[in-house]
Amino acid sequence: MATHMSRCRSWSPVQRYGLAAYRRYSGGGGYPNIPLSSPLPGVPSPTFASVDGLEKSETRITTLENGLRVASQNKFGQFCTVGILVNSGSRHENKYPSGIAHFLEKLAFSSTAQYGSRDEILLTLEKHGGICDCQTSRDTTMYAISAEVKGLDTVVSLLSDAVLQPRLLDEEIEMTQMAVRFELEDLNMRPDPEPLLTEMIHAAAYRGNTVGLPRFCPGDNVDKIDQAVLHGYLRSYYCPQRMVLAGVGIEHEQLVKCARRYLLNTRPVWGEATPTDVDLSVAQYTGGIVKMEKDMSDVSLGPTPIPELAHIMIGLESCSFLEDDFIPFAVLNMMMGGGGSFSAGGPGKGMFTRLYLNVLNRHHWMYNATAYHHSYEDSGLLCIHASADPRQLREMVEIITREFIQMAGTPGE
Repeated sequence: MATHMSRCRSWSPVQRYGLAAYRRYSGGGGYPNIPLSSPLPGVPSPTFASVDGLEKSETRITTLENGLRVASQNKFGQFCTVGILVNSGSRHENKYPSGIAHFLEKLAFSSTAQYGSRDEILLTLEKHGGICDCQTSRDTTMYAISAEVKGLDTVVSLLSDAVLQPRLLDEEIEMTQMAVRFELEDLNMRPDPEPLLTEMIHAAAYRGNTVGLPRFCPGDNVDKIDQAVLHGYLRSYYCPQRMVLAGVGIEHEQLVKCARRYLLNTRPVWGEATPTDVDLSVAQYTGGIVKMEKDMSDVSLGPTPIPELAHIMIGLESCSFLEDDFIPFAVLNMMMGGGGSFSAGGPGKGMFTRLYLNVLNRHHWMYNATAYHHSYEDSGLLCIHASADPRQLREMVEIITREFIQMAGTPGE
């Protein structure tokens, strides 16, 4: 007892207050009538982590002497994400075999001048708790790494090496050819047709030009893409003027310093040359229809067969992300919303969008109705993807068309 009392004497006032409160109310007696808005007696005020001033979270941009832009946004945290974004994608492949951007995505973070293999790169990143990824779209290629802030120097050095000095060895290209073939097979076999429908609607809307060119490598081109073809493409599009080094969660001056060290005077593996085959074409909206008929009878595996459905995607030209109308289109896309008819978790999950209320809730035979907005530097597409039994195809098209017409009506609050 004496030992317990001496230990209590060494406690802070807060601990002693808590002990007294426990003794007072643990027997089921009345609790003090203290409103939640007022602080508890004896409890110190909390101190929250904060970033000083709005300027700390604003995007800062610096252009280096070679034309490379460095953009950063400071955020509170232990980790940062840094990436090199290149103005290069499938829309720029008009003078080359289609599929180069797809190949470069798969080849990213393979062996470089500094690192002998992908495993070496991953081991280096592991020391800083880092991961890497590469994604290509129709108009942008992004190499990104997330890691601890203290590993920034290593991260920028690795990004510079991966983008400007990849080895592109024959065995790596062969492995990439196998990976691309597998992805193309998987694309045609998977139950979710959304990636294929997106390809088809772009091909219909911009027939044979810019964003209408295939995002995935066509099967006939897989064997045509080799190191010489890749170097020719990289020489034209992977130049500093078409690149941005962007970072989140990092000091701007620190990122600029690393950019000067690793990206200012680094000579690319394909040699420096003035880009000659740069495609500056503006997207030409043509409109049209692309159809595909598939036999899915042998795809269904397991005890529950996949239902045979007809899928449609109807789209209209919208606007580029540089126009003022981009924000209203983004709001319209959210307002239309939609999704699959199957919902786990029960009601009340916010299914208040137009495609849920007007389509999925009213027509039990509809499996899916989802709105998408694809926006590019010079054009855009607003689409609705819908799925139903093939026997209901005509009615499904009429319902989705009616939703497009009703978009022009005044939306409620």
